[in-house]
Amino acid sequence: MAEKNIGITVKKADNISEWYTQVIQKAELADYTKVSGCMVIRPRAYEMWEKVQDYFNKRIKALGVKNAYFPLFIPESLLLKEKEHVEGFSPEVAWVTHAGNSKLNERLAIRPTSETIMYDSYKNWIRSYNDLPLKINQWCNIVRWEFKNPMPFLRGREFLWQEGHSVFATREEAEEEIRTILDIYADVMEKLYAVPVMKGKKSNVEKFAGAVETLSIETILPSGKAIQIATTHFLGQNFSKAFGISYLDRDEKKKHPWQTSWGISTRTLGIMTMIHGDDKGMIVPPRVAPVHGVIVPIRLENDKKAFKEIEAVKEQLNSHEIVIDERTGYTPGFKFNDWEMKGIPVRIEIGPKDIENKSVMLVRRDTGEKKPVKVAKLKEEFKVILDDIQKNLLNRAKESMEKHIVEVSDYASLKKAIKDKKVAKAYFCCEDACEEEIAEETTAKTLNMPFKQPNLDGKKCMHSGKDAKALIYFGRSY
Repeated sequence: MAEKNIGITVKKADNISEWYTQVIQKAELADYTKVSGCMVIRPRAYEMWEKVQDYFNKRIKALGVKNAYFPLFIPESLLLKEKEHVEGFSPEVAWVTHAGNSKLNERLAIRPTSETIMYDSYKNWIRSYNDLPLKINQWCNIVRWEFKNPMPFLRGREFLWQEGHSVFATREEAEEEIRTILDIYADVMEKLYAVPVMKGKKSNVEKFAGAVETLSIETILPSGKAIQIATTHFLGQNFSKAFGISYLDRDEKKKHPWQTSWGISTRTLGIMTMIHGDDKGMIVPPRVAPVHGVIVPIRLENDKKAFKEIEAVKEQLNSHEIVIDERTGYTPGFKFNDWEMKGIPVRIEIGPKDIENKSVMLVRRDTGEKKPVKVAKLKEEFKVILDDIQKNLLNRAKESMEKHIVEVSDYASLKKAIKDKKVAKAYFCCEDACEEEIAEETTAKTLNMPFKQPNLDGKKCMHSGKDAKALIYFGRSY
């Protein structure tokens, strides 16, 4: 069988966009369709997303959150109930206007987010303080008809996510939940994807439409561009008042509850790919890897006794996902390159001498380091290597992120930092007009303001010169 050129043809440092496009296709993560911005998520990528789902479900269910499902189609009258919310989403909404040849009496929005459709049900379910708190999450697809250039996973018109929507009797409970969920999102990124994050609060300009407060986790890609990963929103009573959600409290008074919403999406798969990958292709952190190790037999074709030994090696690693590459007509070198492209954490090479010595050769995807290991010690050694790969990827990504952050004291320095593809940390007055001027002049926007703030006494905004209200990150962003 002829071997095709499966390698990446451009260096990541030279053209990261082209590199990324090649990787997500050649590593079999996604495929394009005839609808721009709508992609096929292939099984390898979907398996990674399932690992995230499993982890996240366990964490939120421990908090009393239940999973449910709500309709894809949202009547226009519902979408219009919260003015600020609909204004924030109206440019991105895709509408259904006809069923067959018949025009609908009312336009239906294809779910850009589910606040409105869910809260129309919540108003019927919540009657008294006994019905609170109500904590519901759904896993679903979202359609936002963005007009920017789409990039698979990172920016598309359709994507998968989870969205949680909770209702509480008190403001304090709601504000506590958005911090708790944000910490879980940070754990998803750092413990599963090995991606470091910046946690903080969004500015008034950048907060979610209709929210009182938005918190986010962000990271910085190798290109120097920042990217928002996940958000949690304190909605206050804005939606409960708009949708008529009320309950009879213990004091027999009717009150409006306090609400939150929160979400993380398949964008995370693109972020992981872009941060960890190299010129050979993907590098997949072990905790989200569909396959932890691949056994590549070398010069053992038609050797039935050897393959029994190989099966025994696989069985010893049965607590991990291991595959044996038994493809015929391909050289070991081709197979090595193919699995490196797909980012498999560990390659397990077994040749005639390895069989004779009762050993295998382990090759790490992250460093390329080779290590001979006796089969008798393989199980424990394999786990140690996987754990070390996970830690190494996170540490490397942290170093990269920190190198991209510079603290600036004046506007000229901020403009230079943005031009140099850095993320600038600066004192800021937090006024909308000031933020909009900076965005227009630099094409950078605020990312978030860290929760741990320095003493701001005497600090001035690097742009307006007014008293600083926060230390905040600025950067160009996807």
